[in-house]
Amino acid sequence: MLHQETTRGQDPYAKDTRALIASDKVEGTSVYGADGKKIGSIQRIMLEKRGGRVAYAVLSFGGFLGIGDDYYPLPWEKLRYDEQLDGYRIDLTKDQITGAPKYSDLDDDTWYREKDRTIYDYYGVPPYWM
Repeated sequence: MLHQETTRGQDPYAKDTRALIASDKVEGTSVYGADGKKIGSIQRIMLEKRGGRVAYAVLSFGGFLGIGDDYYPLPWEKLRYDEQLDGYRIDLTKDQITGAPKYSDLDDDTWYREKDRTIYDYYGVPPYWM
C-alpha cells in the first residue's frame, strides 16, 4: 500500500488507525474526480490554528513534473477516501475544478484570508468557521 512506508521526516511512532491518518501521509495522495479519472494530488493540508479544524486540502495539478502547478484549495468536506484507489474522491470533474478559485504561489499566505468565502461558496459547502 502507498501509505505504509516510513520516509525521512515522518514520525515512525505516529500510527494510523482505521479512522485516522497522519497529515504527512495525506500529502501526495491522489485525488480522483466524479468520472474516476485522476485530477492531481494533495499538496498540503491547511489547519485552523486555534480550533484545529481542517480548513482546506490543497490540490495541485496543471504543471509538468510539479513545475508550474496551480493550487486549488478544496473544503475538506468535499473529499471522500476510497480504499480501493488508495486516494480521495471528489464529486466534481477536473474541468469543474479548473473553474474554481486557485492560486499559483504556494507560499502566498494572504490568499487564504482574502478568498475563504469564495472557495466555500464555489463548492457549495458551509465554511469551516461556521
